[in-house]
Amino acid sequence: MTVIILILGILFGLTLQYASLNKYNTISGMATLENLSVAKAIAVAIGVGAILVNIEIGLGLASYHVKPLIVGGIVLGGILFGMGMAILGYCPGTLAVSLGEGALDALAGIVGALLGGLAYTLLLPFIKEILGPDLGTHSLQTAVSSKVVFYILIFIIGAIFIWVAFWMNKKEKNTNNRWLYAGIALAVLNVIVFLHVATDRIIGASTTYPYLADLLTGTTQNDYFTKIQKPGNWEAIFLAGAFLAGLIGSLVKKDFKIKLIHENWEKYKGHSSVKRVIWAFVGGFILLFGARMAGGCTSGHILSGGMQLAFSSMVFAVVVFASLLVTGKFFYKK
Repeated sequence: MTVIILILGILFGLTLQYASLNKYNTISGMATLENLSVAKAIAVAIGVGAILVNIEIGLGLASYHVKPLIVGGIVLGGILFGMGMAILGYCPGTLAVSLGEGALDALAGIVGALLGGLAYTLLLPFIKEILGPDLGTHSLQTAVSSKVVFYILIFIIGAIFIWVAFWMNKKEKNTNNRWLYAGIALAVLNVIVFLHVATDRIIGASTTYPYLADLLTGTTQNDYFTKIQKPGNWEAIFLAGAFLAGLIGSLVKKDFKIKLIHENWEKYKGHSSVKRVIWAFVGGFILLFGARMAGGCTSGHILSGGMQLAFSSMVFAVVVFASLLVTGKFFYKK
């Protein structure tokens, strides 16, 4: 099973790398609305994935893994996640791929994320009250009683997501279609991961950080670590594969490069290495703390949850993108 998870992680990393969805310039560019590749790929992945995943579940080949709509955690966590994503320029999953390519700011973000995960483990007993209320695991499937109506809506909603992606591409006037192929590949990869005969779970990344941080510091004698131990181990192996994809892919393409200051950061924030390291660390900390409050990240919540048309994931996605754009507007000023 370890080898299978590692291979899935490699495929995930290569997909992101193919369309440059892991890179700082791409993600920070989305925060300033200068690069819509990530948003387009996510929209296509959700659109295609919603159709395929729900069909495979309907055929009994997979199961739903819907995250609960814990209002406080989803909203507050989504705000923090969007802020961290804009400042850091990476997601929990893309950090591993970019580190493999030689991005030192990704390393600073990983350190911040590990400490953010540890902080969440330690502070969880004191902040439980603000995470609720828990409205349960609801999705389109639980809201619609008629199977015929449900599948009609699945195809309509899937088509709308795909249309939105092409509409954004038309507005952006981009002739590079790598985002499209990557989005379809991410949908297919999720379909594979969902299968009972594969791993019977969703793709995820953020649980890796508190899992590893708690292990490294010996902070394991608590309910939270017990809860995240199994998924954390899975995701750690998965991200190891993503890291290998970034490393091997960049070496094969001969574009591996140790780099700290990226073009978009230099454009808005200047040349200071110290400044970039500090903000990458802070962004990683905020990003991960928010992900843990919400119970997931871009991979596990927005993509995998979006494909299941989970209400919690839809709310999280809206909050994250709103927070990302607001933070980008104020943080990235020339």
